[in-house]
Amino acid sequence: MHGLEGCGIPTERLYIDNISAVNRFLATLNSECQVRADCVLTRVAILYSLCGKRFLFVPVPPAFEESAPLKPRVTRTPRRPVVRQSQSHRVPPGQVVASRWPVLHRGAIPLFDPKSWDFRVWGLVEVSRSWTWTEFQNLPTAAVEGDLHCVTRWSSLDHTWTGVTARTIVDLVGIQPSASFVLLHGEAGYTANVPIDVFFRDNVVLATHHEGQPLTPERGAPLRIVIPDRYAWKSVKWLRGLEFLEQDRPGFWEAFGYSNAADPWREERFATEDHSSDVRSG
Repeated sequence: MHGLEGCGIPTERLYIDNISAVNRFLATLNSECQVRADCVLTRVAILYSLCGKRFLFVPVPPAFEESAPLKPRVTRTPRRPVVRQSQSHRVPPGQVVASRWPVLHRGAIPLFDPKSWDFRVWGLVEVSRSWTWTEFQNLPTAAVEGDLHCVTRWSSLDHTWTGVTARTIVDLVGIQPSASFVLLHGEAGYTANVPIDVFFRDNVVLATHHEGQPLTPERGAPLRIVIPDRYAWKSVKWLRGLEFLEQDRPGFWEAFGYSNAADPWREERFATEDHSSDVRSG
């Protein structure tokens, strides 16, 4: 242990139990040795032996470091998505046209049992109604053109949906004058809210088909609502019911701070971005 006394390091400092203590010991040793000219130990390598916690110290030549000049930081301007002029009237601000149709949803895809499935309408209506899958398929249908605009900033264009229009449902149940909002109920407790004037629009459809083919499970089969004038989380997949309300009630994502209005043309993604407290506008 020659040379340690000259650095003023107690012998008991050598009994080190773990690597962390070794590192701390080395740091102290370097610091204390640098202030003593008679210290011959400038750098220390330690060979650790479990037998009796013995250490062998071997002088190591000092290391020299050379600083390398840093390269100048390059500032890159983020590229804005380019929307073709022919599509600009259909793509809201801040969106990019998706080259494919992404699949996004919360939770697992629910199983569909045609025998037990039903669709309900209740709340501020003249008569509550429910339909089995067979009965629902016998309702009058229409084909509707409707784009999808996701809150994650992609838009998917040129979709044709076939199903029961919102107007048809309203005619079948009758809406009370006090009804101002519709809460859309999906599987597993998922909900989304829309003002009644948005629900009444001609391009809103309770779709069972897409491009002439039945919806696939990941696209919301057997039934989804499509509301093209709102961000796509309002177009609830696996739709099971409509509840008409006088007072607004936040849905699943709205309760987490997403916008009630969800108007893509106003970029109302979050509640803090709502342009009006009255979500019936738009």
